[in-house]
Amino acid sequence: MTLKEVMQELESYGNEQTKKTLMRHGAKEPFFGVKVQDLKKIVKKVKKDHELSLQLFDTGNSDAMYLAGLIADESKITKDQLQDWAEKAYWYYLSEYAVAAVCAESPHGLEMALKWIESNNQRIASSGWATLSGMASIRDDDELDIPIYKTLLKRVENSIHDSKNRIKYTMNGFVIAVGTYIESLSEEAKTVAENIGKVEVYMGNTACKVPLASTYIQKVVDRDKVGKKRKVARC
Repeated sequence: MTLKEVMQELESYGNEQTKKTLMRHGAKEPFFGVKVQDLKKIVKKVKKDHELSLQLFDTGNSDAMYLAGLIADESKITKDQLQDWAEKAYWYYLSEYAVAAVCAESPHGLEMALKWIESNNQRIASSGWATLSGMASIRDDDELDIPIYKTLLKRVENSIHDSKNRIKYTMNGFVIAVGTYIESLSEEAKTVAENIGKVEVYMGNTACKVPLASTYIQKVVDRDKVGKKRKVARC
């Protein structure tokens, strides 16, 4: 499919209620308000198409940008392209999900994540923490740099409550991901989760809540699912 064809199909799936909901979360015009389940109908037709994904992301249309993340080829995306996406991802739906998931699946995941978490730009930093979580969820433990994850757990424990809004959210998610997916660090993550307690994040005019990391991890422990990896970071 061409860019024009995809944009026309996206428009046909536009939903006013979805659009209103996404705008409450941070989406801005121009976009159509396409549900993820409808985006995935297009993914089935397109499969992975890296050049098309780059074109879609450059439209500035939130629906197209999220779709770009779903069809990007993680083996072809470059560090420069990931950096460009991180800078253009103007709200968390894009920065913490679309961009972070592709980065987590790419060969550049750790390098870019460690770079991004040092950024003064809240969106870029939160994308870095989300990338680290995504990597933990899909990569075997022997493919992860466990000492780095251990060090970052301590960093979160010491700094989360003084961090910017979305960074707090993704740091909390990082603790959950480590406790859930990295068996050798699960106990340490539980301790950190208990120490940080409830994390206050302003969620705007939405019904979203911040999960209590200690409770979340314990539920996974109780189900004997610690260390069970996902196939992909994208969803």
